Amino acid sequence: MTLFSGAAAEFWMRWVHYIFGILWIGHLYYFNFSQMAFMGEADAATKSVVLQKLSPRTMFWFRWGAMFTFLSGWGMIGHKMGAAGSTIATSAWGTIILSGGILGTLMFLNVWLLIWPNNKIMIENAIKTAKGEAAIPGVADLAARASVASRTNTLFSIPMLFFMGAASHLPLVLSPEKSLVPYWCTYAIIVGLLQLNAMKGKMGPMQKLGGVIHFGVLLSLALYFAMEFLAG
Repeated sequence: MTLFSGAAAEFWMRWVHYIFGILWIGHLYYFNFSQMAFMGEADAATKSVVLQKLSPRTMFWFRWGAMFTFLSGWGMIGHKMGAAGSTIATSAWGTIILSGGILGTLMFLNVWLLIWPNNKIMIENAIKTAKGEAAIPGVADLAARASVASRTNTLFSIPMLFFMGAASHLPLVLSPEKSLVPYWCTYAIIVGLLQLNAMKGKMGPMQKLGGVIHFGVLLSLALYFAMEFLAG
């Protein structure tokens, strides 16, 4: 049967990618579109209950959704490159899909190295203080860092999803006379600065959700037009 043939491997990875991608990005948007605003308005007792009872559940599905989205996504890219050869990385499809894949990788790393570790301490702190024990020092700073990383992931998700769709559905013709180096240097500077801010910087204009969405759309268009102008 075709459904269970070796050629169907990419299909199965894509199906897994869709399911866990929805799980991951759905939770990301829930946190940023709903829970973050709610927690800003809630009283201390309500915040404590959310951290103790809700956050362990949501963070479980959030981080493992990220893990399997990441693994299946790069599995699909590796499978396609293995079948078509390494030159596919310099094709229009490869350039677009890698532009999205790198953003997805940074988002995955932010989940496991910034958002989850800091939220884990916040959950532990809520449990300790509910028992009357002393609060963990610096927990407010950890919460702020997790929020900046989460906002950055929401920002990155917009161009990431743009490139995921554009790889197969938005035509791009690369010029054989142009190198991809200028595009990738431009990409690295822009995305690298945003990622550095996620690790060390402040919320800034990302404080408001509308700013994140507008900036995400602008980033999507800026990177795509850079690709068109520098490599097309």
